[in-house]
Amino acid sequence: MRAKPHLSFHESQPAQAGGLLAWLHIDLPLLSSLLLLAGIGLVILYSAGDREMVLLQKQLLRLGFGFMAMLALARTHPDNIRRWSPWLYGAGILMLCAVILFGELGKGAQRWLDLGLIRFQPSEMFKLILPMVIAWFLAEHRLPPTPSRMIAAGLLTLIPVLLIAKQPDLGTALLVGTGGAFALFLAGISWRLISATSLGMAALGPVAWYFMHEYQRQRVLTFLTPESDPLGAGYHIIQSKIAIGSGGISGKGWLNGTQSHLEFLPERHTDFIFAVISEEFGLVGILALLCLYLFIILRGLYIATQAQDTFGRILAGSLSLVFFVYLFVNAGMVTGLLPVVGIPLPLISYGGTSLVTILASFGMLMSIHTHKKLLPT
Repeated sequence: MRAKPHLSFHESQPAQAGGLLAWLHIDLPLLSSLLLLAGIGLVILYSAGDREMVLLQKQLLRLGFGFMAMLALARTHPDNIRRWSPWLYGAGILMLCAVILFGELGKGAQRWLDLGLIRFQPSEMFKLILPMVIAWFLAEHRLPPTPSRMIAAGLLTLIPVLLIAKQPDLGTALLVGTGGAFALFLAGISWRLISATSLGMAALGPVAWYFMHEYQRQRVLTFLTPESDPLGAGYHIIQSKIAIGSGGISGKGWLNGTQSHLEFLPERHTDFIFAVISEEFGLVGILALLCLYLFIILRGLYIATQAQDTFGRILAGSLSLVFFVYLFVNAGMVTGLLPVVGIPLPLISYGGTSLVTILASFGMLMSIHTHKKLLPT
């Protein structure tokens, strides 16, 4: 008589391994690199914030919330994340509409919801929600997706992007849209379609210019010719370039940056903290930091390749590539290679909702990697 195949769950591994990390569903290489990056961020923030302990304490609190969210999502089975995706998308759209109707104003933008105990930006949540819902939508059918499903996925992406751009928050809108685009790309759409879409978006550039806010147009003009207004719109990027160049090969040393500590470099503890690192630690420090970022990104992409189902592969790949875009855009805008769009340096810049969102995304990656489906052996 033929023997029945033996079935095993990954959930039985904690009893065999006897380890806390296995029970928590933690990926040790990813966790170690994230802790190291967060620790480096605290060291840099202490210098960039003029040794203000209040900034450090607030950042520590936010990191605590972020790592708790990561641990909670790591223990959540990917099937549950998949089931929640459409409901979270609907709730997120309602919150974006609520922001437009009665959101809290700050720095000329209406981006925050204040619920009394908590004040947050719903737009940040869509950096997670949109890749989740696109992965859920596309994984329901065979890949590559049909034209009708690609159009539907495009509409799912366009709705939150337009609502976020309305706030206005062009930087977050671009990141959210990029997450949806990566999910479509990983679903196997053809390069011909990608090329046609890229050309179409380039052709719509003049139309996009018409719909931009005045400050957004000014950012583009400043990117092209920052020297035309060195004491006004071009001041940020000029001072940033000076800070980066003055660091040289080995930098001026921790706490010894002149551009930041003499108040020349604006937004030095948030968007332009990359320039602080360049000035104090030089090219050597920047290359070491980029190597750490590269390891995290490659680990995320490796997890995507090891995922057992389409939903996990698309979601893990999209979240990893969005993290890369965070790094690429921040480094690009600080060095003058891209327009300034207000994207923080991930896990280094001082911030709240964005930091928690990034760590939550890595919790999903760990969940995808450590939970395995029922398999015959």
